[in-house]
Amino acid sequence: MKKQLLTLLMVAVAVTLLLALRWPWLAWLMVLWAGVFALGYFDATQQQHSLRRNFPFVGRGRWLMEFVRPFVRQYFFESETSGAPINRMFRSLVYQRAKGDRDTTPLGTKLDTYRIGYEWLAHSLAARHPHGDEISPRVLIGAAACDQPYSASVLNVSAMSFGALSPNAVRALNGGARIGGFAHNTGEGGLSPYHREQGGDLIWQIGTGYFGCRLPGGGFCAGSFAQNAQRPQVKMIEIKLSQGAKPGHGGILPAAKNTPEIAAIRGVKPGEDVLSPPVHSAFEGPESMMAFVAQLRQLSGGKPVGIKLCVGQPRDILALCRAMLDTGTWPDFITVDGGEGGTGAAPLEFSNSVGMPLRDGLVLVDDCLRGFGLRDKVKIIAAGRMFTAFHLTRNLALGADLCYSARAMMLALGCVQSLLCNTNECPTGIATQHASLGNGLVVSDKRERVARFHAETVLALAELIGAAGLHAPSELSRELLYRRVSPSQVATFAELYPPVQSGSFLQREPPQRYRSLLSVAV
Repeated sequence: MKKQLLTLLMVAVAVTLLLALRWPWLAWLMVLWAGVFALGYFDATQQQHSLRRNFPFVGRGRWLMEFVRPFVRQYFFESETSGAPINRMFRSLVYQRAKGDRDTTPLGTKLDTYRIGYEWLAHSLAARHPHGDEISPRVLIGAAACDQPYSASVLNVSAMSFGALSPNAVRALNGGARIGGFAHNTGEGGLSPYHREQGGDLIWQIGTGYFGCRLPGGGFCAGSFAQNAQRPQVKMIEIKLSQGAKPGHGGILPAAKNTPEIAAIRGVKPGEDVLSPPVHSAFEGPESMMAFVAQLRQLSGGKPVGIKLCVGQPRDILALCRAMLDTGTWPDFITVDGGEGGTGAAPLEFSNSVGMPLRDGLVLVDDCLRGFGLRDKVKIIAAGRMFTAFHLTRNLALGADLCYSARAMMLALGCVQSLLCNTNECPTGIATQHASLGNGLVVSDKRERVARFHAETVLALAELIGAAGLHAPSELSRELLYRRVSPSQVATFAELYPPVQSGSFLQREPPQRYRSLLSVAV
């Protein structure tokens, strides 16, 4: 093959020389052939890649095709519903709502309504139009235990750190939150100046690295926590136990994104991978965790404090609920992140195969809180793959009080799903620390898009709730959602996930499906 390629190159050179006698400017092609020959010679003599050694120069086409393959597939071959991780139908809807474009669709659904797994909301003959406060519903968090409870929107920006996101992306998200009256979760990367600059409501997330309230050795610093948590812009505190994209692993900030500025905010060395521990050092066990919740609530001046987790072993949730009863202390909210959650960087095994999916985890947490008589004290936030109002409706019906969205908010910023989040080369300036790329994101424009997407999606949620004949998201129940379980059978979510009665886990005969789990967890 090498001889054949060399022969072809010699023929090309000879033809070029002949043509250059007639058109002298073609002599410049000799520079091209010289480059091809040099690259081919290097490939033929190197010892790292057998394909390039056996097929000099031409073998490089494999890497070129691998590079362009995701883009060619996304823009030319995938259908409206087949793309991953976010299909074209949902991406288009987010873009349309963020821009204020027409978001209606012609000629009916593109979904196969007879496939197993198809889901829908049961509408009512007494359907109604939402009006007034129903158009933008709020949820009060921390009313029972906090001096400063927070009235939250039903949809908020999920946790995304500065470091994972560019300064302008953080500015635009928080600016959108301020315009639209919803909350922006900081992610575990600390409370950066870019989170505070636009004045939007913040949920400060405290991860295992304690960024923003970190001692030199990596432990929790109560003094710096109190200083930041008492800022008026910080409305709630969220203790991150795990996240859906890599539960049990800890956060990852690649060295390429760990600039001196980010390192100063986080209290770490610049230019190194920042790997957060998989567990907290400030507490050990459920009862100690409840004491930490109470400590943060006091240090923050009485603001709501919650925990975020991806459900792993069900007995852990039971242990948390028992600790709440035993200590008389409970978090003001629990954020349930699904195993399908997204992130900029995660090991494939964790992203694909660790952690309970959102629906199952959400049902378990809701059932356990109800079973132990705690549901009226603790609000639930759902996080994981939410792009449309139906996604919100489904999670609210399964047990959530409000929802987070991260990837939809990134799409509203202009994310094109280039899948380069972990390389620091995001072409839209969202998931990068390169100033040349980040400066391409215009904050004044993108914050309006974020606010518009939120408003349009919440309005669509209100219309879905009205179609079911209801007045508020809190009236949604599992009986109103259906799923096709076979070509000829459907079941309500109440049949698939039977709800439990308040306090039933404390009775002598708890629900049958939880008896074995409760007996093990005692």
